[in-house]
Amino acid sequence: MPARTHARALAATALLAAPLPVVALTSSPADAGDGPLASSVALDWQRTALKVMSVDTTPAPGPPVMAMYLSFTSLAVHDAAREAQRYGTHAAAAAVATAAHDVLWAYFPGGAARSRIDAQLSDSLAEVPDGKKEDAGVEIGAAAADRMIASRVGDGRFDSSVVYSKTPAAGIWQPPATGMALAWFAFLRPVVDVPTVQLDGPDPLGSPEYTTDYNEVKRIGSATALPADRSPEQTTISRFMNGTPSVSVVVMYREALIRHLQAEPMGLIPTTRLFARLDAATVEAFRQTWRLKYDIGFWRPFQAIAGAATDGNDDTEPQDNWTPLIPNPAYSDYTSGHAAVTAPFAEILRHTLGEDTELELRLAGFDDRTYADLSALEHDAFMARIWGGLHFRDAMDDGYLLGHTVAHEVMSEIK
Repeated sequence: MPARTHARALAATALLAAPLPVVALTSSPADAGDGPLASSVALDWQRTALKVMSVDTTPAPGPPVMAMYLSFTSLAVHDAAREAQRYGTHAAAAAVATAAHDVLWAYFPGGAARSRIDAQLSDSLAEVPDGKKEDAGVEIGAAAADRMIASRVGDGRFDSSVVYSKTPAAGIWQPPATGMALAWFAFLRPVVDVPTVQLDGPDPLGSPEYTTDYNEVKRIGSATALPADRSPEQTTISRFMNGTPSVSVVVMYREALIRHLQAEPMGLIPTTRLFARLDAATVEAFRQTWRLKYDIGFWRPFQAIAGAATDGNDDTEPQDNWTPLIPNPAYSDYTSGHAAVTAPFAEILRHTLGEDTELELRLAGFDDRTYADLSALEHDAFMARIWGGLHFRDAMDDGYLLGHTVAHEVMSEIK
C-alpha cells in the first residue's frame, strides 16, 4: 500500500461529509499551531526516526547515511509544520506525524521498521480529535513527504560506479581491499543549496605545521600510548566519542538534544526548524567532507607514520607497527567526518539555544557524560579523534571551520 494511502488509512474514523478545503479551516486561540501537542508529536517522531535507523535496521546506517535520511525526514516535517500550523494544533500534529511516517515508510521497508512507523502514526493520530483538521493535516503531511521523496529521485545515493583510486605516493591515502567507504557520498545531490566552503587543504608534508601535527598524534594517538602522554580519562573520552556500530555520535547527540527539549520545550515551528537546520547542515557538511576525502585523499596517521621515510621531512621519524587507539575507518584523513557531525550540531544549538546549553550524552558501557556548555562538548569531540590516533589536528581544525560555516549558511536558508 503506498505510504500516503497507508497513512490516511491509519487515521481515525473519517467524516461522512466531504471535508472542507484546507483554506477554509481556521484556528482559535485555544488551538494554536504552536501548542504543546504538536511540538510533543514532533519530538516523538525524532525518537522514532532514530529507533528505525539504529534499532530496526541491520546493520544500522553509518553516520553520513543516517544524517541523510534524518534530513529527508526533518525537512519534510518542517515543510508540513509550516503549512499546517496556521490551522491549529490538531492539523499541525497530524501533518508532522504523517510527513515523518511517509518519508520513513518510503526508505525503510523492513518489517520491524514499518511496524514501528505504523504504530507511532496510530499513537500520534490518536491524540488528534477526528475531524476536518486532522484530515487536513494528514493531507498536508502526505504532500510534504511526496515532495521530499520526489526531489531525491536520482540523487546519487548508493551509486556503486563512484570508486576512489589514487596512485600511491607520500601523503596519499590508500584504501583497504574493500575500497573507500561511501565514495558516492562525495557526489550526493545537496539537500539545501549553499556555497562550498573554501579551505586551504592539508598542511604540506615538509611544513612545520605538519611536523607538529605528526609528532602530536604519533605520541598521544597510539594504541600503546603511555599514561603520561594520554591519560586514562582521555582514552575513555576517545572511545566514548567513537560510539558503537548502532549508537554513533549522531545518535548520542540527537538523543541528548531530544531529552533537553523534552525538559525545556519550544513551540512547534522552533522545534521543527531546529531539526531541519541541524540535519540539513550535517548532511551538507558530510557531503563536502566526503568530496574533500575523495578529491584530496590525504593519508591517515597510521599510513603517515609507517611511510615517514618517504615524506621528505627530516623531522618526522617513521615507526613500525604503529596503530591507532581507535580502528581506522575506510576513508581518508582530510577533513574529519566526526567534525562534520559535531561542528554543525554545536553551532546551530549555540545560535538557537545558547552556548550554555547543557547536554547529557549516554552510551552503554560508559558512564554518562554531562557537558555544561557546547564549547566543552566540541573540545572533547575534537581531541577524541587525535587521542584516538585517527586524525591530524589540521583535519579537525578545518573540519570544524567547514561545519561551522555550513551551519550558518543553512540557517540563512531554512526559515
